[in-house]
Amino acid sequence: MPLQDLTPQLRTRLNKMERAVGWFVFLATVLLLFGFGYYIYHTADRKGWFKIKAPFFTYVQSSDGLNVGDPVVMMGFQVGQITLIQAMPPRDTHNVKIKFEIIDPYFRYLWTGGSALKVNAADFLGKRQLEITRGTNGYALCVSQPISVMDLDEARVKAAAAPGDWQLAQDVTDVQTNVIFFPAYAPVEAVLDASNAPVLAQCLFVSNSISVYNNQVNRNRIVASWHRRSHRYVNFKPDAEDAFLRAVEAPMISDELQAVVAQVQSALPGILALTNKIATVLDSAANATSNLNTTIVAAQPMVTNFAVISAQLREPGGLGVWALGTNGNGQMQGALTNVNALLVDTDTNLNQLTGEIGLTLINVANVTSNLNVQVQANSNLLSGISKTVTDADDMMQGLKRHWLLRSAFKTKATNAPSAPAKK
Repeated sequence: MPLQDLTPQLRTRLNKMERAVGWFVFLATVLLLFGFGYYIYHTADRKGWFKIKAPFFTYVQSSDGLNVGDPVVMMGFQVGQITLIQAMPPRDTHNVKIKFEIIDPYFRYLWTGGSALKVNAADFLGKRQLEITRGTNGYALCVSQPISVMDLDEARVKAAAAPGDWQLAQDVTDVQTNVIFFPAYAPVEAVLDASNAPVLAQCLFVSNSISVYNNQVNRNRIVASWHRRSHRYVNFKPDAEDAFLRAVEAPMISDELQAVVAQVQSALPGILALTNKIATVLDSAANATSNLNTTIVAAQPMVTNFAVISAQLREPGGLGVWALGTNGNGQMQGALTNVNALLVDTDTNLNQLTGEIGLTLINVANVTSNLNVQVQANSNLLSGISKTVTDADDMMQGLKRHWLLRSAFKTKATNAPSAPAKK
């Protein structure tokens, strides 16, 4: 139906609907653009597109396990990423050059003392990653404060106008010995003070100028880096010597596994020989166990008999029955009865014998008493007995000397030692 054929009421409603649809499409488009912009902003912020980046480079032996876009870590945080991996020319002394960026504020942890780059293994599949250690002393490798070179008078005037804002961007050394009198970061007003005039007269200043920087001014990029040879900050160059960090490569996991496999292969013959010896020992142990089993089976009747004997010994009188037999107990009882009777008879006979011995001793005492009385009554009795014994001895000596009886009293010769010779 053509639009002009519609009634005024329908045309009014259709115009309102068209305006509502138009506003909906406009709002949807605005929301879509806002969401897309927020996504881009969030991605840029997450990847550090709005942050200051400090470019560095290093050299490694091999690019295995490293890819462009891989993270660079420090203290467990992702502080940057690899931007370039390229092989060096054929005659170059290095193999592979790797460029990487460190975002703000982590590049401020890189100092001349203590900062280093390590290439570590990330997993067991050959993946590697770059890890940077934070500095502990020295000077920042790169800064975002612009460096100004001015003569001493101008630096003294600016430092006096803004105390604490201006600092040295170089080491002030002795002309002859290169001994550092004033290190970098020292306040300019304290260094160029009139009281230090005798010391400043001995210091080295190129063209009577000094490098300083204002710690209140920052750029959104790296503008200067520390130059080790000249002991000062110079304009930053991404491929210059000052942007280089020496890499320390740890052995790859695959190389270490290969070394372990080689050691296992070299030790495998010894392991096989050891397993053969273990198998021989186990066979010997099995044979010994079999023989022990046979011995146990053979000793089982003996164990049974021992158990029976033990059971018999535990019974009352079991030891006597086991040692003397079943009739031994009665025989032992009879023997003990006879011994008891014998002891009783022996006791009776002993008492009787003791009484008879007592009577005999009494009779002997009486005889001795009578003899004593006779001796006391006859005092010449002992002298007569003594004379009789003496005469009997003389008679025997005479018989020994008689020629007829001399042979009856002859004694046998002995092996008596000979008499010692007279001197």
